[in-house]
Amino acid sequence: MIDTLIHARWIIPVVPEQKVYENCSLAIDQGKILALLPSAEAAARYQAREEIHLDRHALIPGLINTHNHAAMALLRGFADDRPLMDWLENHIWPAEQQWVNPEFAADGGRLAIAEMLRSGTTTFSDQYFFPEATALVARETGVRAQIAFPVLDFPTPWSRNGEDALQKGLALRDDYKSSERIGVVFAPHAPYTVGDETLRKIAVYAAEAQIPVQMHLHETAGEVERALSETGERPIERLQRLGLLGPQTLCVHMTAVNDRDIELLQTGGASVSHCPKSNLKLASGFCPAAQLLDAGINVALGTDGAASNNGLDLLAEASTAALLAKAVSGDADALPAHTALAMATINGARALGIDQVTGSLETGKSADLAAVDLGGLEQQPLHDPLSQLIYTACGHNVSDVWVAGRQLLKKRQLQTLNEREVIQRAHQWRARIAGES
Repeated sequence: MIDTLIHARWIIPVVPEQKVYENCSLAIDQGKILALLPSAEAAARYQAREEIHLDRHALIPGLINTHNHAAMALLRGFADDRPLMDWLENHIWPAEQQWVNPEFAADGGRLAIAEMLRSGTTTFSDQYFFPEATALVARETGVRAQIAFPVLDFPTPWSRNGEDALQKGLALRDDYKSSERIGVVFAPHAPYTVGDETLRKIAVYAAEAQIPVQMHLHETAGEVERALSETGERPIERLQRLGLLGPQTLCVHMTAVNDRDIELLQTGGASVSHCPKSNLKLASGFCPAAQLLDAGINVALGTDGAASNNGLDLLAEASTAALLAKAVSGDADALPAHTALAMATINGARALGIDQVTGSLETGKSADLAAVDLGGLEQQPLHDPLSQLIYTACGHNVSDVWVAGRQLLKKRQLQTLNEREVIQRAHQWRARIAGES
């Protein structure tokens, strides 16, 4: 007797690479994967409390969004069609100073988590103000989350300075140290908002307690040029000098990259979070994802916040990453579909340091799953389910989602969030920001 048997038309475990199983089943008990085996054998071996048939679906690992600002879903479309620094300094930061508070973080977090679940994401890394509110919402809704608390050396809605942010963030980490689904890590915002003294402190804390670090890095060529002009040092060189470029470091964006940068990433063992749609929309540049992967660097996917994307659909992000890599490299073989799916799953798990827990459908791992309906008109005829998953499927094709064996999306219906209330709160925030209430 086990908890759940899921019979699927296709199962794509990601590990082993490029493998697609037909007419097989996943056996799940106490939140973990027991076995992946032919459906006939599963029916003979197990008796399940719940049996689910997905006759036209691909069952895949839950998607892992390695970079998000969840609450910024409430600023979706607020300041579109502007370059990064203008967008930040003249629009986003002033709006945040005026409106962001714990209520904003919680309501925006619910909106973002609802959207992510409905598009197959089971794990997300979040970097935003009032991380306590986002962590609480993640705990309530059942998703898996890495809460990357933001550290900046000037006042923000959440902290007075870098030291204040560190103390608040470390206290939050203590609150969740026994959580199986929620981890708390460092997120120094960017090279231009955090000084050497604060970065050195983070490097010491991170090394002593083995805490991951996430940071916006080389987001634009202008950022790199400014650093060179002011210090004679590229931002990634500065991180390396300060002891912050190691296997626990996640470098977000990395659009302006030269051979020396790649060498430093290789030597340090750091990962990269590639956010192609946000970078395209802000005209920030192109992360050379295929080149980085060929160099042995772990590259994962992030959506960035919905204010600069404007969605949180990681399947769409994977498709964009694959297409962009081909265009940038001039090579149609660059970043094939199976690699794009790996970037959205197991590579993301490695980047967040949780690849022993999730990221692939392997025995003993958490049952974090997404079922994608490939039976629609837009996916026919279906010659290759893995290819169709990346090049024709989008988040709206996701029908069901589980985290640790618990179903959080069932036939497109959210199980731990009230969709009507989430939308109503979003409408109220829009009216408030627009001065209508």
